[in-house]
Amino acid sequence: MTEKMVDLRSDTVTQPTPSMREVMMQAPLGDDVFGDDPSVNALQEQVAALLGFEAALFMPTGTQSNLCALMAHCQRGDEYIVGQQQHTYRWEAGGAAVLGSIQPQPLENLPDGSMRIEDIDAAIKPDDPHFARTRLLSLENTWGGQVLPMAFIDAAHALVQQRGLAFHLDGARLFNAAVAQAAQTGRTAQEEVKRIAAPFDSVSVCFSKGLGAPVGSALCGSRALIDRAKRIRKMAGGGMRQAGFLAAAASYALEHHVQRLAQDHALAQKLAQGLADIDGVAVQTPQTNIVFVDLQGTARARSADLLAYLAQHGVRATGIYRLRFVTHLDVDEAGIDRAIEVFRAFFQK
Repeated sequence: MTEKMVDLRSDTVTQPTPSMREVMMQAPLGDDVFGDDPSVNALQEQVAALLGFEAALFMPTGTQSNLCALMAHCQRGDEYIVGQQQHTYRWEAGGAAVLGSIQPQPLENLPDGSMRIEDIDAAIKPDDPHFARTRLLSLENTWGGQVLPMAFIDAAHALVQQRGLAFHLDGARLFNAAVAQAAQTGRTAQEEVKRIAAPFDSVSVCFSKGLGAPVGSALCGSRALIDRAKRIRKMAGGGMRQAGFLAAAASYALEHHVQRLAQDHALAQKLAQGLADIDGVAVQTPQTNIVFVDLQGTARARSADLLAYLAQHGVRATGIYRLRFVTHLDVDEAGIDRAIEVFRAFFQK
């Protein structure tokens, strides 16, 4: 019998659980472009209340959710400040510039995902016709699996209030951050979600990563911002019709899959510990569900062979000299044991 593939490429590879599929098939449907899909409306109310916002808008993807946020905050010729290694700048195909004519001003991300407050302050352009108008600061949490420090979020919030900028959060893995933070503070994950989201004018959250829904993200913000974003979503081709099938999966995920993210975090720790003492391998201690493994020396020269060996033996990962392993609800402890075994076997042969 062929062993099940241990797919650690991303938490986007998850399949809907049987219970989630059942809820999807039973979802009441309407036409969301007309605003009368009851399952979509219920999800939007649910996620807005959960994060502490007036309104929310269901989107097909996180990339579209971030794009609609940036375009709702900024006009053509405006600028937003963003980390050099953040998703909205580096991995969303330049959409803000191409589709929104919004100039990104990237800054260096520090190892914890933050940026220097003085660098952000210095990057804000003066009110002068020579410069693009700085309108927005965008952060990301988690960032490479790291939980963005609340002290930095609060300091950045104080700066944008002082300088009159809007404040957006790419919270694709916001619930991972909240669960990890709750384990440190003793609060609930729901309390930490609101605490993280509170300083921001808009937050994008993804349902199709750790939460395990097949498709979808939501943008949360004021009613006025969401009204603007809805027009942009339509322009960008994101107006879906009987989208309640997908919204029902997202609602199920919010109700049943938030607390279980702690299991993914524990498995990431187990994986990191299992790889930590291999020569030529430097493992970054994970805070949530993403494990980065840096290959050094002779191990670096064998990176292509390593990935091929892992795949040949039923373990999938991404990267070249820096490998990324992501735990999720379709990976169990036996799968992590197997990944450790195969990884170590490559270096022992």
